[in-house]
Order: sequence, then structure tokens, then C-alpha cells
Amino acid sequence: MNIPGLIQWAHYKGIQLLGTGDFTHHLWLQELKQDLEVREDKGLLYSQGIHFILSGEVSNIFSQHGKGYRVHNIIMVPSFALAYEVNKCLSHYGNLASDGRPILGMSCEALAGELARISEDIMLVPAHIWTPWFSVFGSNSGFNSLEDAFGGHLDFITALETGLSSDPAMNWRLSHLDKFSLISNSDSHSPQRIGREANVFECALDYWEIKRALKTKDKNKFLYTIEFFPEEGKYHYDGHRNCHIRFHPSQTKEHKNICPVCKRPLTRGVLYRVDELADREEGVAPPGAIGFKSLIPLDEIIAEAKGVSRTSKAVEKEYIGLVREFDSEFNLLVNVDEKDFSSHLDYKIAEGIKRVRARQVDILPGFDGEYGTIKIFDKEKDSEKPQMTLF
Repeated sequence: MNIPGLIQWAHYKGIQLLGTGDFTHHLWLQELKQDLEVREDKGLLYSQGIHFILSGEVSNIFSQHGKGYRVHNIIMVPSFALAYEVNKCLSHYGNLASDGRPILGMSCEALAGELARISEDIMLVPAHIWTPWFSVFGSNSGFNSLEDAFGGHLDFITALETGLSSDPAMNWRLSHLDKFSLISNSDSHSPQRIGREANVFECALDYWEIKRALKTKDKNKFLYTIEFFPEEGKYHYDGHRNCHIRFHPSQTKEHKNICPVCKRPLTRGVLYRVDELADREEGVAPPGAIGFKSLIPLDEIIAEAKGVSRTSKAVEKEYIGLVREFDSEFNLLVNVDEKDFSSHLDYKIAEGIKRVRARQVDILPGFDGEYGTIKIFDKEKDSEKPQMTLF
């Protein structure tokens, strides 16, 4: 996860703009200054065809009205000067050198207020807003409304991050979120995972242009998001991982939120929490909603088609060949016409891409910190077909 590695994989994926992550950490900030060129007029950084936006995530852990809260928030800034100013302020609330995502003893309202005082150019995004343990709506440590969390600073929020375990359609069920753009980010911890969720813009590579597109929900400039199937996220269903209990919210309610194995409260997931706070039925898209596309990463499609691990050399070789042949992973998964890739690809890989585009997949939902498992092919139903190879 250094700059050369991120650039290499951004080209493979077809990504033009990456968040740097962790600008609150002094050593990483120093590395960013050494390795990236400043595009001051654009509010971005640059190297080898890839732009970067200075970003970081902080963990706000605090008490409010006698209750403890734990909320992660994303901060983005258009310059190193502003990054240093933000860091100076936040250093009064926590040890920024201890972690890439520092723990701050300040409320969400106080964070928004401090950032607003520093500069209106700063972007503030509540992170993965539904995860149970560390989010603004989390079932175990969050709030029931944005107003309760951010007080009089709602207008300073730039957008909301849906997180891996929810997609925009789930968030559309809450009418009070309609005014906010919903963004999706990959939360990657290795370069291969960048772009597993992403945002698609048709605008200038410019910090302030992107901020305006998000604040105004401009559908001509903010086109759509690329999403995990939310069931694949680690906290979609309820349950206890150690007890091997995985429940749909209806089952959780039947058991009165108590694990039948250990008799302790279940970890309620995103689907439960959305249903708890929703004021709309499923399937309603509010006016001005930004669309989305649900994808499965190309290496996962290749691995399942070949019946091998996604980390195998065979998958790596096939993946590199395909992204070079079709310019990038996103271009192949989203843009290339079916007839154009069907004649070039191994039959099962081509069929896998078609099924993902059509949302014809089977998923065992994730729960209590365990990712869901996704299946494109049914071994019983999918007989062997003649295969064509690229090489």
C-alpha cells in the first residue's frame, strides 16, 4: 500500500482518482509530499497518470447525554497546508501518531464545528454509516438521526458513505437522507482491493468541482456508484460468528434478539438497522437519486470460473492479461459490449461477467464481521461448456 503499488493497481482497475488515506499520520503525510506532485489549482496530487485527493478517516469516541458513541468520519482537504492545519487542531483531541485512523475524544458535532471553523473547503463524510460498531447509525454505538449526531452542522456534511454492507437502494428507505449524495469507497487494505466500490463522475478532475457535484447531487456530473452486493459485506445480516448463528432480521425478532446458542444479545446488522429506522418501503427511489451498479471484482469471477483460489498464480496471470487486453477491469466489467468480450474470453469467465451484470448471483449474507460468500455458478446446474482461451 505504497504510492507505486497504488498507482499500478489504479491503472489495472481503470481508476483516475484515489484517496490517499491517513493524511493525519505524519510519516505517511511526509511520504505523500515526497512521492506526489502538487496540482494546486486542482486541489489534488498527481503521479504517473493518477490523481490523488488528500483524505483520512478518524474514529470519534465520546459520551453524549450519558451514552457512549463510536463513529468513524472521513475528512478530505485540497492542500497540504490545510492538512497540517486540520492535524494541528485534531492533535488536541487524540494521538495522531498512534494509528492511521486516530481515536479522537470529541463528538461528531464538535468535529464538524472545528472543521467548519478551519475552512469551508474541507469535505466531511460520515463513514460506512450503518456498520454496527463504528458508525453514525450503528446499532451498537450510533445515533437514530444525523441531527442527533451533528447538531447544527448538518450543512457542513458533504456526502454519506454507504459502506460495504449497504447500497443506495437501502439508504433510499430513509427520507431524511434524500438531501445527501451517497458515495461508495473501497475501504481497501491492500492495493488489489481498491475499486471494489467506487464513484463515477463526468466532471473535471478538480477538488472543488467534485465537492460541488456531491453537495448539489448533480446527476450530470455525479453519474453513479459501483457497489459491492451488500449481502457480501461483513455486517449485512444479524448473528454471532463464534456461535455460527446467521439470522435474517425476521429471525432475530423471532428470537427476541437473543442468540439461541450462548443466550447473549445478537450483533444486529445493517439490514436490521435500516429496517428499524426506515420510513419508506423497499423499492422506492426518491427524486434525484443517483444510480448504482453492483459488481463482483474480476479476479473473483476468474477464480470461480476456474475453480481455484483468487490468490492463485493462474488467476493473477489471467487477470493481468484481461486488463491489458480490455484497457482496465472496470472497462471490461461495465463498458465492453457482450459480443465483444464473449468472442475473446474463456466461456465461463464471459458467462460470469454476464451473470454479474444481470445480478444473477447467489449470496450467503455476511454477518458479525464475516464476509458473505457469493456464487455465480451452480455446480449442479452449470454443466461444462466448450471453452475458448485468450492466449
